[in-house]
Amino acid sequence: MAYTYDPQNIFARILRGEIPNKTLLETTHTLAFHDLYPQAPVHVLVIPKGPYVTYDHFLRDAPDAEIVDFHRAVAQVCEMTGVQPGEGGQGFRAITNAGEAGVQEVPHFHLHILGGRVLGRMLAKAD
Repeated sequence: MAYTYDPQNIFARILRGEIPNKTLLETTHTLAFHDLYPQAPVHVLVIPKGPYVTYDHFLRDAPDAEIVDFHRAVAQVCEMTGVQPGEGGQGFRAITNAGEAGVQEVPHFHLHILGGRVLGRMLAKAD
């Protein structure tokens, strides 16, 4: 499958420094920043610096070093925000949306880390 990356999307512009953000963590291949419109007390977006549209695109095309860096950055974000359940936090939800059916709003792969309160069900139970 071919992915079309839009270099004018908001996250690409953030990565270029054209739009400010409240950075929590920056590594060689990853940027994590607080969501502008948080849906929970902890709401951090974690994005790769490379031009990937969706999670599967990232996993398929990114070099191993980028994939490892991204996932280790997610672990650091969970530690920094105190949401990891193994260390006394209440837990968190990690969400990524892909494509139209997944209601992806920005065509740059990003992972939402949400926590700081009980979040409820992600989807209603099927009958």
